[in-house]
Amino acid sequence: MSYTTVSAPQFDSMEGLADWRYELGAIHATFRTGSFPSAAVLAASIADAAETHQHHPDIDIRYPDCVLVRLTTHVTEGLTQHDVELARVVSELAARVGASSEPTLIASLELAIDAMEVDGIRPFWMAVLGYRQDSAGNLVDPLGRGPAVWFQQMDEPRPQRNRIHFDISVPHDVAEERVAAALAAGGTIVSDRRARAFWVLADAEGNEVCVCTWQDRQ
Repeated sequence: MSYTTVSAPQFDSMEGLADWRYELGAIHATFRTGSFPSAAVLAASIADAAETHQHHPDIDIRYPDCVLVRLTTHVTEGLTQHDVELARVVSELAARVGASSEPTLIASLELAIDAMEVDGIRPFWMAVLGYRQDSAGNLVDPLGRGPAVWFQQMDEPRPQRNRIHFDISVPHDVAEERVAAALAAGGTIVSDRRARAFWVLADAEGNEVCVCTWQDRQ
């Protein structure tokens, strides 16, 4: 089977995919069905469609009526045309049962660890978390539930700042709203030099988090 890679900007320019948002090499959708049983019915119909297409998403049902769908191509560890095609099918299935779409609810959390010798500490974190290593050297939960862990290579120690921070990837069309809310809640901007790719924020005691999107990345 051949795979045609789809970049984030390419996906964003495609028509008919308003239910979906790109984050971290995958596309995500959230549907409200009105009841828990109807959410289960929608999830089952998506599973049947996935089997027909021989391309399988992650599906999560959440009380009271929410179906979360994540699409990525596991072989390539990124987004391909197969994901786009199945996304259109999933949206059609959701529309048939009258489900409403809430695409901006999604967010993906990562944990970033600064290190002088990444190879020296990666095995520890893999063991203590029970994670596996992906092709990029990041650590991921085998069940896809916990946040991914990535390692930031340092040239010199950074004793004056925290060495572990959160990355929260959000839909690009709510990023500035999320930053504004964090600032209103007592946060500060450490740096917006790389916005819209990410804003570095800190709480009142200097603990940092990056609010990230797919935009303006090289």
